[in-house]
Amino acid sequence: ADIFVDYFGNPADESAIKDNFSTVYQLLEEMVDYGWPLTTEPNALKAMIRPPSVISKLSSVVFSNTTVSDALPSGTISNMPWRAAGVSYSQNEIYMDIVESVDAIVDGSGNVISSDVSGSIQCQCHLSGIPDLLLTFKDPELIDDCSFHPCVRYGRFERDQVVSFVPPDGNFELMKYSLGADRRANFSPPLDCHFQWNVTSPDPNKPSSADVDRSARLVVDVRVRSLSSLITSASRNSTVRMAIEDVAVTIPFPKQVRTASFQVSSGSIVYDEAGKVAKWTLGKLVDDASMPRAQLTAIIKLNPPKQSKDGSEDGDEHNGGVRPPNLSLHWKIPLTSVSGLTVSGLSIAGESYRPYKGVRNVTKSGLYQVRHS
Repeated sequence: ADIFVDYFGNPADESAIKDNFSTVYQLLEEMVDYGWPLTTEPNALKAMIRPPSVISKLSSVVFSNTTVSDALPSGTISNMPWRAAGVSYSQNEIYMDIVESVDAIVDGSGNVISSDVSGSIQCQCHLSGIPDLLLTFKDPELIDDCSFHPCVRYGRFERDQVVSFVPPDGNFELMKYSLGADRRANFSPPLDCHFQWNVTSPDPNKPSSADVDRSARLVVDVRVRSLSSLITSASRNSTVRMAIEDVAVTIPFPKQVRTASFQVSSGSIVYDEAGKVAKWTLGKLVDDASMPRAQLTAIIKLNPPKQSKDGSEDGDEHNGGVRPPNLSLHWKIPLTSVSGLTVSGLSIAGESYRPYKGVRNVTKSGLYQVRHS
């Protein structure tokens, strides 16, 4: 899936696969050999199969040209297949993001039922030649249960707790790690998200209520909670209030919903009538107790309950009971981390230039769900 995103952009959905079916077929042919993974390195694949463009598509139609190269990638016969030969840049730079994703299930009162934190180091590398990099941490003991890109010398990490590697060109994931239970226990939700779900059904004993539709009302309140459980980076400006960015709430409604109308105090709402999913986009929320809660109100019309063979209502909908939706929260907090993992140095050997280097921490939501109490 990451290869498809790299080739076709995000999202690499069904329409992208259909529009680039021939490229998908060529990629799968190179990546898998009789069911076994073969070539999965993006740089090697791009050397063999050029990413699609408007010009390449026109050329393939008019002149029957192919996007498959006749030559093997330059790194195929070397001991570094992830690194192309002859890479050159006028400005050499490398950026690293230490991204920690929080998977959690939170109840309606804001209590964490279960949680897990996993981290990764995402790199964007534009370095000439064949640089040999050494990444060191202030507290490498925070890293637990880690896995690495093939470019990393694993024996060196086991011995010295440093990451030594010759990087691929472009974007890549250097390593993944998880946090121990003691570190996860310190986490508390950065957002308060409470919602009320009420279903109104007509009284079957009143004849006048026969024409009254079943309805439901959903009220969702969101505001910033204390961010004290997160560890801030030393580069963050302490005079500026912390903020949670890219805040969004996804609401998958039950199948009984017929129509829905929404009203929000801030942000924007998009409702997918076919999939019965609403996405409330809030953007940036500042850590300020004086700020009012963001609120969403939804008025929902429900389909009549299904009748079983004996004439009674279906068991899942007895007495008008429609299960409340479980909300999915999406958020990102720059320059913070759950673990406190910090890079102490990034040095380069084998090349004479001095590149520009940047490292930052980011905490974001993974599978983050709020359930009705």
